[in-house]
Amino acid sequence: MSGTFDTIVVGKGMMGASAARHLASSGANVALIGPDEPGDWATHDGVFSSHYDNGRITRTIDSDGDWARMARRSIERYHAIESRSGIGFYTEVGCLIAGADGGAYLGHVDAAARSLGVAIAHLDPTGLRSRFPSFSFRGHERGIFEARDAGHVNPRALVAAETVCAAMAGASVISREVTDLVETADGVTVTTIDGAAYQAEKVLVATGGFALSDRLLRRTPVLQVMARTVLFAEVAEADRDRLSAMPSLIRNGASEADSFYLLPPIRYPDGKTYIKIGGDPDDLQLRDEAAIRSWFRSGGRAAAAAHLARHLADILPDFAPASTHFSPCVVSLTETGYPYIGYVESDRVALLAGGNGMAAKSCDEIGRLGASLILDGKVDGEGYSQSFAPVFA
Repeated sequence: MSGTFDTIVVGKGMMGASAARHLASSGANVALIGPDEPGDWATHDGVFSSHYDNGRITRTIDSDGDWARMARRSIERYHAIESRSGIGFYTEVGCLIAGADGGAYLGHVDAAARSLGVAIAHLDPTGLRSRFPSFSFRGHERGIFEARDAGHVNPRALVAAETVCAAMAGASVISREVTDLVETADGVTVTTIDGAAYQAEKVLVATGGFALSDRLLRRTPVLQVMARTVLFAEVAEADRDRLSAMPSLIRNGASEADSFYLLPPIRYPDGKTYIKIGGDPDDLQLRDEAAIRSWFRSGGRAAAAAHLARHLADILPDFAPASTHFSPCVVSLTETGYPYIGYVESDRVALLAGGNGMAAKSCDEIGRLGASLILDGKVDGEGYSQSFAPVFA
C-alpha cells in the first residue's frame, strides 16, 4: 500500500483522531495512521494508547482557565459528533469537585467557571452530605457541582466517533503502527510496520507518551511519562439502582496521595458494571519507549491498587464490590502543564502531545488547535493565555 496526502496524522488516539476530523472537515486530503487496540495487552509487543477504557470524567469546572476553556469548547461539540457519527460516547451525570473548606483550589475552580459563565452550585459540608448521601465526606470539605454539560465520556467510543467523522469527511484511516518518519526534499515519508510507505506535505505526530520514541522526531520533547494504575470495582446488580445517580467525582486532598478521581457505575466490554477510581500515591516515571511498552504489559502496580481501594472504601463506605481488578495507564506531563502544539524543527513535522492527565474531555478542542497549526502555520489560540509551544530537550 502507498498513498500521497496533504497531511498524515500519526497516532489514532484521542488527540490524533480529533485533529484528523478537523483537518478532513476543512477539505484537506488526510490520512490517520495508527494501530487498533490490541486483543491481549500482556503479549502485545507494539505501541499502546491510554484511551483503551470506557470511562473518563468530563467537565468544564477546573482550577485552570485555559483547561476549562478547552473542555468547554470540546463539550459543546459532543452532540454534533455523536449525531454525525451515530456513536454515543457522552453521559451527562454531572461532576462534583470536593476540597478543603477555604482552600485555594476551590477558589480557582469557581473563578474559572465564572469566567466562562458555567452554571455551578456551591455546597457546604451539610449540602454535600444532603445532596450526595452515597459519599462520605470529611466535615471540613466543601464542593462545587456542575450538573449540566458534565459527567463522563467513553474514550473508546469517542475515538471511534471522531474517526468515523474524519472518514466521512474524506480521511483515509490506516490501522497500522508507524515505524519510521523521514523528512525529504519533497515532504515527509511515513513507513508503517507492514513496510508500506506514505507521502505527505506535512505530518502531525500525536502519539502520546510514545513521542519520546527516537524513530519519529528529530528532537525529543521534554515529557515526563508517568505510570498510573486504575482500580475497577464491580457493582453488583443489587447496587446498580442505588448508585445510578452518582456523579463523577474529583477529590482534592491535602496532598497528591490524598487526592483521587472516581467515575460512577459504567458498563464495560465484559458485560459487567464497574466504578473506576484513580490517583496514584506516588510517581513512577517511564523514561523511554521500551519502558512504556513494558509498563502496559505489566498489568499495573498492586500497591497503588491497594491505595485506591482504601480511598474507595473511605468515600463509599456502604459499597461492597462484587470483585476488583486493576489496570495500567500513563499520563504525559509537559514542562508547561499544557499540551504541546508546534513544529518540531522544520514546518513539515509538528507535535501534538501532552495531555497532562486532563485531555480526554478536551481532546476535540486540542485536535482543532493542532489542525489549525497545520492549516494556518500557527495555533489558533484565541481566548487562551498559553502559546502551547513545545519544549524540547
